[in-house]
Amino acid sequence: MPATRCPAAPTYPADPTPPIPETLAYSLTPPAALASAALARATTREVLRAHGLTDMLDPALQAVGELTAVASQFTESSNYYLTLRYRFSTLRLIAYDSHPRHTSPHLATACDTRRRAALRVLACVCRACDGTWGFGEAREPGGGTRMWATLPRASAAAYGAP
Repeated sequence: MPATRCPAAPTYPADPTPPIPETLAYSLTPPAALASAALARATTREVLRAHGLTDMLDPALQAVGELTAVASQFTESSNYYLTLRYRFSTLRLIAYDSHPRHTSPHLATACDTRRRAALRVLACVCRACDGTWGFGEAREPGGGTRMWATLPRASAAAYGAP
């Protein structure tokens, strides 16, 4: 039988447009290690700078640090998943860890209480920025828990101002 050649892959030219806020869409899969929160913050800092969102740095870095630290603490796998998106003038941060919902209502309540306590600084940052935060069962295949924070740009830019 003659060898079948793979058709040439189509060529897609790289987009020469510089990054803008509306094109911010990144995903990371850091290891569940103590150093990962610092690496996620450093990555977020560079992504926000590249996309012209430096006015949001302080609350965004705080939120990413909180989400990744808790994801590292709760995940039952060797890593977790973090996404950064900017849509409709709002930065959306989502962390997924592999910790499943407990079937026992008592254990679920205890676990939720522990997670909520671990995210109390995130709650303060989101409240100060008129944003939202929360956690719940991940709907993606593989399950686990989804934690999120939204930071509207206008109020996040004023974060910490007198």
